[in-house]
Amino acid sequence: MKKIYVDADACPVKEEIIRVANRHKLNVLMVCNGGIRPFKSDLVKLIIVSEGSDEADKWIYDQVSKDDIVITADIPLAAKCIAKEAVVLKHDGNFLTENNIGNVLATRDLMSDLRSSDPFLKGKNKPYSKADRSKFLTSLENLIWLYYCGYKYLFHKILYIFGWYYFLFAKL
Repeated sequence: MKKIYVDADACPVKEEIIRVANRHKLNVLMVCNGGIRPFKSDLVKLIIVSEGSDEADKWIYDQVSKDDIVITADIPLAAKCIAKEAVVLKHDGNFLTENNIGNVLATRDLMSDLRSSDPFLKGKNKPYSKADRSKFLTSLENLIWLYYCGYKYLFHKILYIFGWYYFLFAKL
């Protein structure tokens, strides 16, 4: 059975991940630098890595394998995991794939440059909403149901032909 790797330091959907993982009996590895309490579920393992920049990302990248699920908002980590053929899901429920990771990386770099040049652009992140949480749960459930219940080929075809928006909201 494949695993779910979570970049857990600033993850707003830890409880949702645990709930879905328990329902589907999937192992979850919550990777952080510390400051997170251990979880009650036997399927969830807390991995505490050493302090330092991107240590959790390095650990996840070293451990992830093909078809594992990675939940992160870290775009460079997502790009590396996609290269290892993992499935990457952001906290807002959007999937990152080899088809869209280039645009996402370019946008991230552009916004970083803009923020560094204009002090008025800092701190304008939108708050995490109930709609984001709901979209994340729907995306994770659909991913597990299609991808891990024997419909892997269909999953890839839907992703390739129609894109994730259609996959999430169309009635199959």
